[in-house]
Amino acid sequence: MKKLILSATMLLLAVTAAHAEKADANKPTTIKYDDLQIDDVKQIKTLIGNVILTRGTLLLKSPKAVMTTDAEGYDFVVLTSTPGTPATFRQKRDGAGDQWVEGEAERIEYSNKTDLVKLFSKAKIRRLEGGRLSDEVDGEFISYDSRKEQFAVKNSVTGESKPGAGRGTMVIQPTIRPTAPAAASTPPATEK
Repeated sequence: MKKLILSATMLLLAVTAAHAEKADANKPTTIKYDDLQIDDVKQIKTLIGNVILTRGTLLLKSPKAVMTTDAEGYDFVVLTSTPGTPATFRQKRDGAGDQWVEGEAERIEYSNKTDLVKLFSKAKIRRLEGGRLSDEVDGEFISYDSRKEQFAVKNSVTGESKPGAGRGTMVIQPTIRPTAPAAASTPPATEK
């Protein structure tokens, strides 16, 4: 029964794609921090203290981040939490209206080469539509791929689902449908 529930949940997650703002890929990356250490030889930047990384609508925050740059010039960032302050991300989704995806975890990895966000340990992702929570999922590992417009949840921080390793939770909010206007009633005729 547990396998059936987990399989149904994974299928639902594959169908419930989260669409990221595609224009973000062409935006510059801005990083704010309290302290910075750079190793130009190894192409490593260590940012400490209220780290805020923005790239278009993508917003990543954490107490500490380590950024490495590969030979092609792509950046890979590992954001880590501290007790009481998780690493977080938020990004606008493509499409009409005010649609967002946001998440938090103890560790977040982001690659601007693949636009892949990986959340490790106590991971949560929420989709918002018009400021209203539309659904939420949590697990030990969540991978959010904005190019393929999908995310996956696994029950272990290794990124694999393992028997007995734990269970995730998904909450889908009810769809709010506009109420039909009440039928106009005709007042009863009065006798004269």
